[in-house]
Amino acid sequence: MNPTILDLSGYIKFFVGLFALVNPIGIIPVFISMTSYQAAAERNRTNLTANLAVAIILWSSLFLGDVILRIFGISIDSFRIAGGILVVTIAMSMISGKLGEDKQNKQEKTETAIRESIAVVPLALPLMAGPGAISSTIVWSTRYHSWQNLLGFSVAIALFAFCCWLLFRAAPLMVRVLGQTGINVVTRIMGLLLMALGIEFVVTGLRALFPGLVG
Repeated sequence: MNPTILDLSGYIKFFVGLFALVNPIGIIPVFISMTSYQAAAERNRTNLTANLAVAIILWSSLFLGDVILRIFGISIDSFRIAGGILVVTIAMSMISGKLGEDKQNKQEKTETAIRESIAVVPLALPLMAGPGAISSTIVWSTRYHSWQNLLGFSVAIALFAFCCWLLFRAAPLMVRVLGQTGINVVTRIMGLLLMALGIEFVVTGLRALFPGLVG
């Protein structure tokens, strides 16, 4: 194990790496699409819940990720495939325009529960705290495992989640600029891009697990 204690530049590199992996600015249109049916207060709750979930997931990965994966015998590539399948499923709903649509029958209660859950799945996991961010966090924590480093990483994760929260707070302004028609267009475009991203997750995982199967 490496006992090296990182300086500030090391934590900055970790923080910047999370931003590059997660790309919260690129997720803003997805956030708009998934919360377009929500009132301002509900959207703010979704934003807060999603970013709290991101912080908790990454903190858990920091302290327990490697242990949990080993206990259950799960590889990060298997996790990547599962996340990719989930992203593809959500993307299909976005492309078909069914994401968040109102139900006027006995399924309305179930639909409400689905709406409340989008903050954690799929926003927090796997779109934000996805395989890339989780695996990166696990790698950093196993490489620099002293309590000083873990504390520094924890602060960096908290700052990252706070920055994402600030960015998503700007989403209502984009909603007013785009209008409902613009949001519908963005929803379908982002659905197509998300589907490509999900397929890329799956292909990357398959390539790692079966190097001779996927070229």
